Amino acid sequence: MIKHVVCFKLKEGEDVDFAANLLLSMKGNVSEIIDIEVGKDFLHSQRSYDIILIVTLKDKYALESYQKNQYHSEVVKTHMHKVRESSVAVDYEF
Repeated sequence: MIKHVVCFKLKEGEDVDFAANLLLSMKGNVSEIIDIEVGKDFLHSQRSYDIILIVTLKDKYALESYQKNQYHSEVVKTHMHKVRESSVAVDYEF
């Protein structure tokens, strides 16, 4: 199994709720996803990121397929790249 974890820091003034809901909309629209979790930061410290995405996938092949999925790449990624200031990611097997 694979965990795909991404933290997003959004540009000033961007809608955190909209972005979080868009990320959650991948459930049911991206068949490779076994489980998805999205959290919004409440601390708002200088080192905080605004949103965390945690996706569970079957294996590395599912991760590759997820990255190429039309809904993920054309809808979600396109929006997140537009509104993010920065992001960091970790992919690991468990």
